[in-house]
Amino acid sequence: MKKKDIVKSKIDFNNIIKTGKSVSNNSFVIYYKDNDKKHSRYGISVGTKLGNAVFRNKYKRKIRMIITTNKLILEQKKIDIIIIFRKNGSNLSYEQLEKKFVELANKIKEN
Repeated sequence: MKKKDIVKSKIDFNNIIKTGKSVSNNSFVIYYKDNDKKHSRYGISVGTKLGNAVFRNKYKRKIRMIITTNKLILEQKKIDIIIIFRKNGSNLSYEQLEKKFVELANKIKEN
């Protein structure tokens, strides 16, 4: 994931969450909104209530890897995506997390 593909601004994060659409399951909540850029952008959030910094960074790395391996699913649309990780996802393996993410990505693709 390149730096231009990342949503970093707090204003952008809040705007996508407030005005965008959402899909969810027990592991992720994904907010998405069309953008006017030439590429899709991604933001990842793992809440501080879920664990310490080591835990949060571990799951951010896993989610980033899932995004890069499944980027083609979401690249067809030029959208901004905010991925919020839920506590129930911490009990799952990487493969199960990837499967759950792909299910939500396919829902977004259909909309």
